[in-house]
Amino acid sequence: MTAQPTPGAPAGDQEGADPRRWRALWVTLVVGFMTLLDVSIVSVALPSLQTDLGASPSTVQWVVSGYALTFGIALVPAGRLGDALGRRRMFLIGLVAFVVCSAAAGAAPSAELLVAARLLQGLAAGCLAPQNSALIQQLFRGAERGRAFGFFGATVGISTAVGPVVGGLLLALASGPNGWRWIFYVNVPIGVVAFVLAVRLLPRRSSRGHGAIDVPGVLLLGGGALALLLPLVQAESGGLRRFWWLFPVGAVLLAAFVLWERRVVAAGKEPVFDPRLVTRTRGYAPGVALGTVYFIGFSGIWLTFALFFQTGLGWSPLQSGLAVTPFALGSASAAVVAGRLVERFGRALTVYGLTGVAVGLAGTAVVLATVPPELTGWAIAPTLLLGGIGGGFVISPNVTLTLRDVPVRMAGSAGGALQTFQRFGGAIGTAALPALFYLVLSSTDDYQLAAAASLAVAVTGALAALVIGVLDRRRDRRVDSGAGPRRHDDHREHEHVVHSG
Repeated sequence: MTAQPTPGAPAGDQEGADPRRWRALWVTLVVGFMTLLDVSIVSVALPSLQTDLGASPSTVQWVVSGYALTFGIALVPAGRLGDALGRRRMFLIGLVAFVVCSAAAGAAPSAELLVAARLLQGLAAGCLAPQNSALIQQLFRGAERGRAFGFFGATVGISTAVGPVVGGLLLALASGPNGWRWIFYVNVPIGVVAFVLAVRLLPRRSSRGHGAIDVPGVLLLGGGALALLLPLVQAESGGLRRFWWLFPVGAVLLAAFVLWERRVVAAGKEPVFDPRLVTRTRGYAPGVALGTVYFIGFSGIWLTFALFFQTGLGWSPLQSGLAVTPFALGSASAAVVAGRLVERFGRALTVYGLTGVAVGLAGTAVVLATVPPELTGWAIAPTLLLGGIGGGFVISPNVTLTLRDVPVRMAGSAGGALQTFQRFGGAIGTAALPALFYLVLSSTDDYQLAAAASLAVAVTGALAALVIGVLDRRRDRRVDSGAGPRRHDDHREHEHVVHSG
């Protein structure tokens, strides 16, 4: 029986598909926005919560970095659990845990308990994130999948950029010594409503897998990710100096993980992450590489702007957040459009987008270095808008192209790995760009030059990603002309879906 189109859904719905898929998508996107927003929204509240709880600067830093750390560690194992045990089940479990931990963070009587709540909240967020991309893989096909990933990319772009603005607004509305607690409490009503809707709208599925979990693989991957991420997320408090020795430890653990996963595959069992996704799935390896390199600059520029505007120019957190809003608006609007164009233009879309990012950020660096400080906020708006539009043509199309030929049964672990590497890139960027900012500032005492030099690193990251995109586009042309292996037929991976009541 042919499903009737869902009211308000985009035109051209696929025949026989879940009629509630677009409403289910919006529920998952709201939750995804909430979890990604919590990466950056807390930053503006750090001074007030430090004063209220009497915490040391190093302890307060864990409120931000601890969340990012456990978020990144959980992504791939949680994706595999979703593939094996059901994405709906993992989404609901993760959402309940996220809401409970948000309430615990808001009510924390001490900095130590707040950090503990944030660590658990990050794990819950890491359980939710890979289910989003996997559910899109499961529910959508063809051009609709591109549009769905377009909305997903817009969510990533907006949540990353508007965190300081939303945090500033909440602190302005909830004034007083305990106003910072509403940064966490606001998640509770949103999460409760999202849970009720998710129970009704998210589809059940009958898994073709046996649901076994590769425990040694989970431990090796988790240990390797922890070893690589910990020095990076603690970079601001001297983590690179104190924990540098964890980098070789992490490399050894991840090498052991790869060898173990190959052994698991050879034995005919289900790995945490199938190495054949990298070696045999068209577009997956270059897409992961492109996303990782791009997120080095994309994640690091927000700290650079915050340092420049708030420390250098003396602006409030809200003013600082509003100054970078053109990037967020450009990124969000372009991502939605890109979702409709990705099937037509393919990798060329990300090439055009990365060119726009590089030109926009380079122009912003020039403006910061040359324009008088009192005019900076208005002067950077056009270049940030251009960079944001370019960014909108990067994130969502790259996710679509990276996961396009991934079998649906592997969608959770594949999406989790993609986001994990983006987290690695983001952690490198948030450590490297502020470090360069302070290095230039210490030798020149020039905030404008320090910000421009930091943005130059982001431009370099965009150019490196552009090279990867151009090479992948050339390979696609050779494959499409018959000189390479054909892509998987996604419809062969169709899985039976049973609607939840």
